[in-house]
Amino acid sequence: MKLGHLYLVATPRAGQPEPEFLARVGAALDGGVDTLQLRCKDWEAGAYIALGERVAALARARGVPFFINDRVDVAAACGADGVHLGQGDLPPAWARRLAPGLPLGLSTHVPAQAHAALAEVPAYIAAGPVHATPTKPGRAPAGLAYVRTVAALNPPLPWYAIGGIDASNVHEVLVAGATRVAVVRAVLDARDPAQAASDLRAALRGVPA
Repeated sequence: MKLGHLYLVATPRAGQPEPEFLARVGAALDGGVDTLQLRCKDWEAGAYIALGERVAALARARGVPFFINDRVDVAAACGADGVHLGQGDLPPAWARRLAPGLPLGLSTHVPAQAHAALAEVPAYIAAGPVHATPTKPGRAPAGLAYVRTVAALNPPLPWYAIGGIDASNVHEVLVAGATRVAVVRAVLDARDPAQAASDLRAALRGVPA
């Protein structure tokens, strides 16, 4: 599984019709998103699996790795390529007991968490939130200093800066040492998701792997 540089965390919006959500995710993939996650916090398993299967089909048709947020059972049930776990989610050791071989992505917010996550040898880690974001209400931003800290570790695996990143500030994140970014609103809520993804991919073009 080859992970890309532009990671979309796709979160359905309240009241958004499913066809519109799927159309926006598909447009984002066509615009340049090359790693995808479905995040449905507090959803019941059946609905999460059903949507996961549809989103997985969009990713699979384009050869893009697909992760499920939080739920190992949903990831296994809908044929996802991996599961993303936050600091308050199922511990990696338990996730591996439940789904041996399922690749893990791990969120980190402070240096100690980055060190612990790297020791787990996941598929990737996420570092942030760089800026305050409504996706993580109440969580203080880790700032560019944390991006620089993780970059200085020279992780031997892919890592993504995440949190409030968009076309207006992605350059400063890259200058801080990130080579991959994960986004939510910057693409999913854009008037033109394909163009928003394309603009971010253009900013990432030429950045070392």
